[in-house]
Amino acid sequence: MSGNFKERLKFYWQLIKALQTGLLLLTGITGFVTSRCPVMNAGIFLGLTGSLFLSISGSTILNMIIDRDIDTRMGRTAKRPIPSGKVTVKEALILGSILSFAGVAWAFSLSLIFGALVFAGLFFDVIVYSLWLKRRTPWSIVWGGIAGAMPIMAGRALGLGKVDSVGILLGLSILLWIPTHILTFSMKYYEDYARAGIPTFPSTYGFRKTRLIIAISSVGAAIAVGIGIMALGISWGYLRLLAVLSVGLLGLVLFSIFKPSEKVNLGLFKYASLFMLSSMIILISGVLL
Repeated sequence: MSGNFKERLKFYWQLIKALQTGLLLLTGITGFVTSRCPVMNAGIFLGLTGSLFLSISGSTILNMIIDRDIDTRMGRTAKRPIPSGKVTVKEALILGSILSFAGVAWAFSLSLIFGALVFAGLFFDVIVYSLWLKRRTPWSIVWGGIAGAMPIMAGRALGLGKVDSVGILLGLSILLWIPTHILTFSMKYYEDYARAGIPTFPSTYGFRKTRLIIAISSVGAAIAVGIGIMALGISWGYLRLLAVLSVGLLGLVLFSIFKPSEKVNLGLFKYASLFMLSSMIILISGVLL
């Protein structure tokens, strides 16, 4: 493999935001595992992971194309492949379109309902959130959260052949977790977002109200996951473990409200991701073990 090709792959890998894509992919796998699908084989699992990886990666690249002017004005994103000129818009558009189309097509080949939910996630993320609402209202994150909830709902629907109340509940937990993840970020990089002209909750409603929203959404996410665990009949040991993790999340949220600091805000941002990752592992372990 030539050095130039390796370099291109490195830039492409940066385009898909691997950690974010990986976490969303894990939620999709979690949704499928919780369905206790009786027809589990390597082909279905490969189709699940492959189609979700391609569609999530593709939508992320398309979002980066839409946001390229914003990224240029923000210090933390100016060195991303597109605004830095390492990847051209045409190149990214071709790659993002191919990955998105391949992922959605693969998803539809597995199941109509699965394909519809995967497509819905891509549509809400790229068209509704990024293209339409992100530059207009801070409430765009709700639609971004809906997009983020689709993989776990799609995974469960693939196993069950339908969308059920537990799938909606697990999707709700992701939707409520999204504000904790995004709003802490928008507080940390408040000046960057202001420079880029992006309306955020901190700039529209102030930091204190933003922290209260984070607190409410964090508690809601923990409750939704907890109810999901009970609905699935997972043992109480796993629910107690989730409770411990939830106490840690709530503690950081309270600190951010009453003793706000950049350190606490960053800690909450990191812990929120750890909380959701741990919740998915708890769900998978509780069903399989």
